[in-house]
Amino acid sequence: MPRIFDSKYPNGYIDVEHINGYLLPGPDIYLESRSTPLFGVPKMIKGSQPTDGGNLILSEDEKNYFIKKYPQDKKFIRQFMGAEDFIHNKKRFCLWLVDAKPEDIRKNKFIYERVKAVKEFRLKSKSSATRKSAETPHLFQGNRQPTGNYLLVPRHTSERRKYIPIGFMSSEIICSDANSMIPNAQLWHFGILTSSVHMAWTKVVCGRLEMSLRYSAKIVYNNFVWMKMNFLDYMRLNMSAKKILDVRAKYPDASLADLYDEVT
Repeated sequence: MPRIFDSKYPNGYIDVEHINGYLLPGPDIYLESRSTPLFGVPKMIKGSQPTDGGNLILSEDEKNYFIKKYPQDKKFIRQFMGAEDFIHNKKRFCLWLVDAKPEDIRKNKFIYERVKAVKEFRLKSKSSATRKSAETPHLFQGNRQPTGNYLLVPRHTSERRKYIPIGFMSSEIICSDANSMIPNAQLWHFGILTSSVHMAWTKVVCGRLEMSLRYSAKIVYNNFVWMKMNFLDYMRLNMSAKKILDVRAKYPDASLADLYDEVT
């Protein structure tokens, strides 16, 4: 009979008949990929995908140059949030031209050249969907930006962190496809997803990129069992979640990488 080490047991080992694909003692049971959550919680969706060859994305210096040269068009600049940006407090921006008119693009040389480069990039793609999106080169190929605030969940994070850093974002901040989003999430959703229970579940069933956690909506979030709660449970969760956000607010210059490092 196989044996695995487990410090909870007196001799340090436990005898098991079988170890399954999740590296746990037990039968071969696997989670199915689900398109919707098992319980009545908001749907988790993928962030918006530019597929632009980097031409719609701006550094902070490029953003500052744009606003100085074309102050009348600063409404077309939005903050762009990837997973690395979110966790490490990095600043990137993007051209968000959803409401731009053809004349807005033609009159602005910076925008025109960037949009032209997107069109050329997409036309060279082997993907028919990407080539089709060359017809609207001023837009992200996949625009899933919610109209209201949302909860951002990085799709990849270090396995060394006890919790996955997640947070509420304004709809004005464009969420990259390096993240997942939960539109209309409440405080108590945040509280559950930052709990040790949810993290224990995540670390067993999630995928891995090398050793980093790879959070999946279809496997991790949609299969998660949300407990039944009464009014008092909701109140307690809301209070706990608010305390987490209040503590973060005490360190405005610290990144989430700083705050979620087990040493610092």
